[in-house]
Amino acid sequence: MENRGSSFSGFGSYFRALTQTPSRFSRRAFSVSTTQDEMSRVRAKSGSDMRKTLTWYDLVGFGIGGMVGAGVFVTTGRASRLNAGPAVVISYAIAGFCALLSAFCYTEFAVAMPVAGGAFSYLRVTFGEFPAFLTGANLVMEYVMSNAAVARGLTAYFGSAIGISTSQWRVTVTGLPNGFNEIDVVAVIVVLLVTVIICYSTRESSIVNMILTLLHILFIAFVVLMGFWRGDVKNFTVAGDPIHHPSGFFPNGASGVFNGAAMVYLSYIGYDAVSTMAEEVRNPVKDIPIGVSGSVIIVTILYCLMAASMSMLIPYDMIDTEAPFSAAFRGKSNGWKWVSNVIGVGASFGILTSLLVSMLGQARYMCVIGRSSVVPAWFARVHPNTCTPVNASAFLGIFTAAIALFTDLNVLLNLVSIGTLFVFYMVANAVIYRRYVNVGTTNPWPTLSFLFLFSITSIIFTLTWKFAPPCKSKAFILVACSVVAIAVLLVFRCLVPQAHKPEFWGVPLMPWIPCVSIFLNIFLLGSLDGPSYIRFGFFSALAVLVYVLYSVHASFDAEEDGSFDQKQDEILMESAESEDHTSFIKV
Repeated sequence: MENRGSSFSGFGSYFRALTQTPSRFSRRAFSVSTTQDEMSRVRAKSGSDMRKTLTWYDLVGFGIGGMVGAGVFVTTGRASRLNAGPAVVISYAIAGFCALLSAFCYTEFAVAMPVAGGAFSYLRVTFGEFPAFLTGANLVMEYVMSNAAVARGLTAYFGSAIGISTSQWRVTVTGLPNGFNEIDVVAVIVVLLVTVIICYSTRESSIVNMILTLLHILFIAFVVLMGFWRGDVKNFTVAGDPIHHPSGFFPNGASGVFNGAAMVYLSYIGYDAVSTMAEEVRNPVKDIPIGVSGSVIIVTILYCLMAASMSMLIPYDMIDTEAPFSAAFRGKSNGWKWVSNVIGVGASFGILTSLLVSMLGQARYMCVIGRSSVVPAWFARVHPNTCTPVNASAFLGIFTAAIALFTDLNVLLNLVSIGTLFVFYMVANAVIYRRYVNVGTTNPWPTLSFLFLFSITSIIFTLTWKFAPPCKSKAFILVACSVVAIAVLLVFRCLVPQAHKPEFWGVPLMPWIPCVSIFLNIFLLGSLDGPSYIRFGFFSALAVLVYVLYSVHASFDAEEDGSFDQKQDEILMESAESEDHTSFIKV
């Protein structure tokens, strides 16, 4: 029973490896960080290694390509018309700030653990196997849903570019429920073509992404210039139909802005995909911080400019929720309809790059989850010729195509947002826990108690903000929650010392920045609708069921059959003798 219990810990196999290591290696083995040894032994399950071919400009390109297409060209119109109005510019700024704080947390982990798998890998070595699996399952779900949404958005813009309505190639099936009854075959074809590309080579995928991203940036500049030139500033404050829709920059108030921020959060999934490629980066210490944080900052600026451009072109209540930019010019007179076709082409490039990067990321998540044996190890295999996770790429590509075939964009966007926010929330908690707790030497309860109290306070603040009617008692509760949260944070910072400080790159102003990220993620989670939580709860329950019935037993068997122990001496020898690993050795 004791061995079975150890299967729930990400560190269990590591400590067994240390106790079984020959004495001549013991000193050097203890000098190698727990994280690196655990990741190296798990990585060996993939067989072939992924090639280290990426640099910081590849990562910035992947980040821009992965985020811009999905964010502006799929979610902006819906967030503006249904929630924020012209203040969608502020929604993008809020979501971008939240994403940047989360990006800092991701970067600290990625520099210390340059492996594929992103949040799943980070949480596995921080909180153990089950929280990592629950998060990993939601991550894979998030990517599949977002890629399906992006593929359906691509068909809308491609149709706009060639002057054909999507209704002409989307077949409506009357027997299916609303939201699942429009069949989109073109989206399926696009997903399958991208799947073939990412199975071939990561480096070649980067080259394709760079070319498409450069073309896309030219189209972005064109859209911004045309919007500011042809637009009218009065559209920032006047609705197209002021009798039936409120006017003003904030037509739906602060709640509309935050609801819009939660919806456009889909646009920042791309930087998370960048972190999954850490195993293929030549110099993680330098390249990952520039690639992750730099791409988020650049993309946030682009989002705000494009959202402002769209808001000037047309009143918010007249925006087309499917293809807002091209439709805005399609409504212009005096021969400006050609601009709609140009924007349709540019948006198609952007959405295609976003799809390419996201599908690269989802395959690497699945590959690392397969390495831990909580899903069949078949998903972990790296092809010896292409050095890519072909099995995971092909399986998830087919799954994404099946979802894109029939699922409505609105259903996908809400489900993706809640998954993204949950994962970012977990990573922010993990980076605090990692800084203040050393497993085996530090009492974890002060840190866990702090994280619990801060999260509970943030939840109370969020629920009060959303549901309490405007009154003095509401203001009092909000102020009280803010005071309590700050007080708890100050007490924790003063009384609990950091047990671990990153050697190369760490989140600044610890624990303030991760705590702000925790609060913002919880607050944005509170902005989503009830059905999103029902779908999220159902999928999480399904993930728990899979874990209980299969994953925990498969993981236990993997540790017990000696598959890790067989290679441990070889890996420890490599870690001790290779100068390439000195960046991760604690002296």
